[in-house]
Amino acid sequence: MGVKPPRSDGTGGVCLLFATGCYISYIPVRILGLRKWSGAGLFGTILAVPFALLLPEDPFRQVLLLAASIGTAVWVCDRAERSFKGHDDPRIVLDEIVGLWTAVALLPRTLAVLGLGFILFRALDSVKLPPYSWLDRLPGGLGIVADDVGAALIVNLLVRVALARWPGLA
Repeated sequence: MGVKPPRSDGTGGVCLLFATGCYISYIPVRILGLRKWSGAGLFGTILAVPFALLLPEDPFRQVLLLAASIGTAVWVCDRAERSFKGHDDPRIVLDEIVGLWTAVALLPRTLAVLGLGFILFRALDSVKLPPYSWLDRLPGGLGIVADDVGAALIVNLLVRVALARWPGLA
């Protein structure tokens, strides 16, 4: 017995498709008997990895694409939230996707950097520390996406510190 996505007409169906990572967030997961943890955020972040490698090399184009992706994610997540009828429904994973992209933006494209960015992003996104956790209080899609982007910006800075300390990671 699986969970079915809510019915939606027009662009709402397309928004649900993208917001749920092509319904990847519907994969049932039970780890260590934790019922509250769905694993959707982890799956959404995993889905972001190959696309992070496809971000443009040119810094200007990368920032433009990232800004457009974040803006689009806010709009898509806002529509999905209305369909799910609840703030930051766990089935919405597009925020994790743009979050990981932000976490590794403008950094060297090495396995070590991507791995460190992935691990730190999952940790900080899961823990929801202030001040970026406060961004979740913003309404609609803005709140859904902003806290992940806030965590990702901190991760990006932490990875830069790690690269300064251990240049071999690059």
